[in-house]
Amino acid sequence: MAGMMRVDLGVVGYAEATEAMRGWVAERQAGAAPDRLFLLEHPPVVTYGRHTPPEDLPRDGSLEVVEVDRGGHATYHGPGQLVGYLVMNLRERGPGDVVRWLELGLIAALADLGFATVRRETPKGADSLVGVWTPEHHKLVSIGMRIRGGVTSHGFALNVDPDLGVFDRFTACRLPGVTMTSLRRMAEAAGVPVPAGADVRDAIAARLTV
Repeated sequence: MAGMMRVDLGVVGYAEATEAMRGWVAERQAGAAPDRLFLLEHPPVVTYGRHTPPEDLPRDGSLEVVEVDRGGHATYHGPGQLVGYLVMNLRERGPGDVVRWLELGLIAALADLGFATVRRETPKGADSLVGVWTPEHHKLVSIGMRIRGGVTSHGFALNVDPDLGVFDRFTACRLPGVTMTSLRRMAEAAGVPVPAGADVRDAIAARLTV
């Protein structure tokens, strides 16, 4: 993955980011920009793929809900969560299985920060278990990507220190009963400091842009 550029954006509205992502993809398809990893945070919003059942979505009107053109089901974005969007040309340098590559890269970055995590295989016929999990099978990172013209878009959402109570208001990732967790919760359980946001971004960029 040599040559991937890291871009830090801070807090960006979801609609604004989605519009910008279309341009990032077009630039990469045209060869006008290198592979890029965009790191950012969104204001509170629940996004969902086109196959998400309506009953999985929040119904109390307390959260913005947006349909998106990626794989996966309902996912929350908000303060305390690191979002990473990967815009990369798989025809030039990409791995054969970009989702597995992303899972393994995130697992390595989290290990660098002192946190053990795993990926899970999805049983045949079951809802997808793509993402990064604790060894106890609590979900830490959600992943949803799209590939168009050989170029990826969307990416991952890692819970650093969000309000985990939000996940009680909808069915995350088409997995009823799933326990969502965060680096704060994992750190508190281990009796270690919560990593700073900058350290999390640096660890992930170090693993995904090499």
